[in-house]
Amino acid sequence: MAETVASGEVSASEMLEAAIERTEAGEPQLNAMSMRWFDHAREVATSELSGPFCGVPFLLKDLWIQYSGQGRTDGNIALAQTPPISTVDSVLTQRLKAAGLVTYGRTTSPEMGSVPVTETRAHGETRNPWNTNLSPGGSSGGAAAAVAAGYLPMAHASDGGGSIRIPAALCGLVGLKPSQGRISMQGHGIENGLGVDGFVTRTVRDTARLLDAVHGPGIGDTVIAPVPTRPYSDELDNGPAPLKIGLLDTQPLGGPLDDDCVAAVRSAASTLEELGHHVEVSHPASMNNTDLTSRFMAMWFAGRRQGLANMGRAIGRELIEAEVEPHNWIMASQADAMSAADYADALAAVAQYRRETQQWWADGFDLLLTPTLAGPAPRIGEMLDHDGEPMAGVMKAIDLCPYTPPFNTTGQPGISLPLHWNDENLPVGVQLVAAYGREDLLISVAAQLERAMPWAHRHPQL
Repeated sequence: MAETVASGEVSASEMLEAAIERTEAGEPQLNAMSMRWFDHAREVATSELSGPFCGVPFLLKDLWIQYSGQGRTDGNIALAQTPPISTVDSVLTQRLKAAGLVTYGRTTSPEMGSVPVTETRAHGETRNPWNTNLSPGGSSGGAAAAVAAGYLPMAHASDGGGSIRIPAALCGLVGLKPSQGRISMQGHGIENGLGVDGFVTRTVRDTARLLDAVHGPGIGDTVIAPVPTRPYSDELDNGPAPLKIGLLDTQPLGGPLDDDCVAAVRSAASTLEELGHHVEVSHPASMNNTDLTSRFMAMWFAGRRQGLANMGRAIGRELIEAEVEPHNWIMASQADAMSAADYADALAAVAQYRRETQQWWADGFDLLLTPTLAGPAPRIGEMLDHDGEPMAGVMKAIDLCPYTPPFNTTGQPGISLPLHWNDENLPVGVQLVAAYGREDLLISVAAQLERAMPWAHRHPQL
């Protein structure tokens, strides 16, 4: 698309209008958009554009990230009624603009990104284009639904516990969670927390080139990932030397594991062996630690309290209970009951877990191969229950998502690839995890798998 704009074959305005047309055609079924900036984008498309993605339409996730002159809702009903207008760009937004992307709106996210489905009182239910009775996942559910449905080729996403990889797995996309400190969060987040920014795309190539365009620290960042030795796009065509890859095809916390998820990861393991890699059943023993969740929750609850405070500051007043999703209000209230000592204990538990987990890579493994999720896409409404059990969805998420949160805790990069489709023609994602800072290795192996097990010919039939 960028090449056709650069050559003059198609104008950026024509490309944008095509994306808007496809978006409006799909939205009655999917509800992936929370904000439409069509007129603003039309002005941008007629300006002088440059960069590797010159004239390509783009969407931002509706969670925290700032875009000067435009609003956000963070999935909250009070902010949706009066969206606060940003006066600055986040550093990532600056880099996306410099890459030539034309952003024409925001995609739906659950409030504060706290659950792995995208259903809110603010914006309703976002649906999966492969089966509109199912969720596209979350919290980057709107982004994944939009890309999978063909509104546009790629979109911004973010990941604090799996929120890039989960919807990528459920929507048949590539979802890379970068290393902590790989992409600056200056302007909307902290680089030493659990969350990172990234993207969902249809190809490994676009993921690599987007990462090339936006990686690097901002001023004052305190966590800075190692500088890559060459562009990530250089990793696409040259597979690595044979690697030692660990296979995790069981549920590390003892919960249920769907047969399709097992089949997906074992099929990927066989293909990796055919490509010359050594695969053996092994994973970090720390992933079996069922005590971590309870010790970790002080950080998670504190994040919900901080999120409510941030949204309150954005609209100039404190939010009240009626304006907050019940599960988030409860978690924020739990934070109020915890002490500074509880929080310090959670930080210590995370530090210990990070070191224990990363030791497995230091001991000689190059990659870990896992299912992305432990089960299929939830049906709309299945994950969240506001009729007397507001925490039901949070508890269900622990069983559905045992493979992604560990690597937000450790800060390592992970990528979900759409390598399997089940008998119902639904995508099933497979995750690869590398040592801290080794996105290059993930991209190289992901490109190998893309050639061996291609998915570009698959499209949902809306």
